[in-house]
Amino acid sequence: MEKSINAIRFLGLDMINRANSGHPGIVLGAAPVMYQLFTKHMKITPSDSAWFDRDRFVLSAGHGSALLYATLHLSGYELSTEDLKGFRQLNSITPGHPEYRHTDGVEATTGPLGQGISNAIGMAIAESYLRATFNKDDLNIVDHYTYVLCGDGDLQEGVALEGLSLAGHLGLERLIILFDSNDVQLDGPTHEAVSEDIEMKMKSMNWHYQRVDDANDLDALDQAIENAKSSDQPSFIEVKSIIGFGAEKQGTSATHGAPIGKEETERMREKFNFPHEPFNIPEEVYRDFFEKINDRNGKAHAEWVEKMDEYQERYPKLSDQFEQIISREVDVDYEDLLELEPIGTEEATRASIGKILPKLSEQIIEMVGGSADLSGSTKVKGINGNFTKDNPTGRNINFGVREHAMAAIVNGMVLHNLKGYSGGFFIFSDYMKPSIRLAALMEIPSIFIFTHDSIAVGEDGPTHEPIEQLAVFRSTPHLVTIRPAHANEVRFAMRYALESKRTPVAIVLTRQNTKVLTDVTYKNLKQGAYVARDADNFEGILIATGSEVELALNVQEYLANEKDIHVRVVSMPSMELFRQQPKKVQEAVLPSSCTKRLAIELGAPHLWYQFASNVYGMESFGVSAPGEDAQKHFGFTVENIVKKYLSI
Repeated sequence: MEKSINAIRFLGLDMINRANSGHPGIVLGAAPVMYQLFTKHMKITPSDSAWFDRDRFVLSAGHGSALLYATLHLSGYELSTEDLKGFRQLNSITPGHPEYRHTDGVEATTGPLGQGISNAIGMAIAESYLRATFNKDDLNIVDHYTYVLCGDGDLQEGVALEGLSLAGHLGLERLIILFDSNDVQLDGPTHEAVSEDIEMKMKSMNWHYQRVDDANDLDALDQAIENAKSSDQPSFIEVKSIIGFGAEKQGTSATHGAPIGKEETERMREKFNFPHEPFNIPEEVYRDFFEKINDRNGKAHAEWVEKMDEYQERYPKLSDQFEQIISREVDVDYEDLLELEPIGTEEATRASIGKILPKLSEQIIEMVGGSADLSGSTKVKGINGNFTKDNPTGRNINFGVREHAMAAIVNGMVLHNLKGYSGGFFIFSDYMKPSIRLAALMEIPSIFIFTHDSIAVGEDGPTHEPIEQLAVFRSTPHLVTIRPAHANEVRFAMRYALESKRTPVAIVLTRQNTKVLTDVTYKNLKQGAYVARDADNFEGILIATGSEVELALNVQEYLANEKDIHVRVVSMPSMELFRQQPKKVQEAVLPSSCTKRLAIELGAPHLWYQFASNVYGMESFGVSAPGEDAQKHFGFTVENIVKKYLSI
């Protein structure tokens, strides 16, 4: 065991020294924790790393990636010695922080501290919901744990604290956090930044707390994990370790984020009696990992396959639904389910989403989500009651006022095969942006629904009125932002989000009513922009999104009736989707021969100049006034837009 633990340590040091970059402190201090967890407790099959009923492990302290890669390599994942040698190098599969889809065995992209904790909470929610939904008394096909390794920095981030509070409230008994408690962070001793009692803090949030006084005490680690697995609460195990254990500067921040160097590493090889060349691991170490991981879990995997066969025979409908969840394939007739509203329908697009979410949820068993204490306003609410310890099949998560954790938890749910979604006011997307960015980086189809999308929010004033948020989201790689104009665009936006396989989607909706004035098809929505209403021999084009499409259509009518000027109106619910279209499609909607264009949107104007030479947008914060008065104040009226168009 000692040789295997040291193998983790020195593989980590070898990677960091070779790259001349990395974080050795956690590698040296937490190696025993990783060894004991993976070899004695984790239910995993490295040869089939996607096995659905595996335990999940999230390294929330993502800077310790060398620790994770060394452990995954020794455990038998698709991670070779050559891959380890490429640590932090261009085009390697061992990047500086763990990346989902990039490295076999990595369950979530981590690095921004605290994120991994809330991702894991989402995974634990998914496991609990699926276990309650599919398991039968005599046939458990969902039966696993979610583990986290975190550090002091993770526990200082707001996203983690929001998540920990919710997890304790929900009683997620299959969630186990191992806290690498070494009392040191980058800037020095933690007592210079915090002075809280972590035991009292965790207990007050309804967590089962334990302390292991020495990370090298494998028996104590083993017992603590066993206790955690039998608890009816989420478990928090504080493991006291020494950062940079064994190095000359152990116990100090000097070992946190800089290589200790080859000379110091060689000294440590002698000290730890590990006389092997860099990246050279004794065969007995590989054998130790193989026997402890594969012998134990191979049997569990085989038993699960047998259970799945029996489950299919006895519960064919549930089995088919479960297989769809595993394959991430949604089988639903959207055309039949999402009937279009007739021309003339007038309702807020937030009301539209409130109507269609229950219909979709009734057909798609993996849809689970909720709002951040705003479901009465956002209309974004799951069915079957609130998800709680007593009602684990409830599909509404009452996130409370925890926007940042909400987004990260949704990501965790999606990583665990659910169709997770969240709801909130668009202005509070500012709190969620780091998690939404990570969803885009991971290329997972999380769904983020926002309402109250502009200065038309009105009386709540500029603190609650989004201006720059659309531009921020539209600038985020691998994120699709859709701002529907009316009820039918909402239907197709939600369908697009549910059909997405590798792209998160933000759907941005109105507080105020909008009218269905023109026809739209799913094809129109998917191409990002379409001709909402055309005109013969048009001289110009008005481009708009959301509630401003109705305004543009009214301007079109005024110009035609009062000025005998004919313009085309284009609805562009998604800039990103339109940019992805072939030139032929783009030219059909926005012909290059027509350069007289005016874009209209209640948001920052800057990105619109790629489509129009003139933009009528918002270049200041909003005001506190009734919504219609606020729009008039900033000139979003037919008269003002006509004047702007005629001035071009």
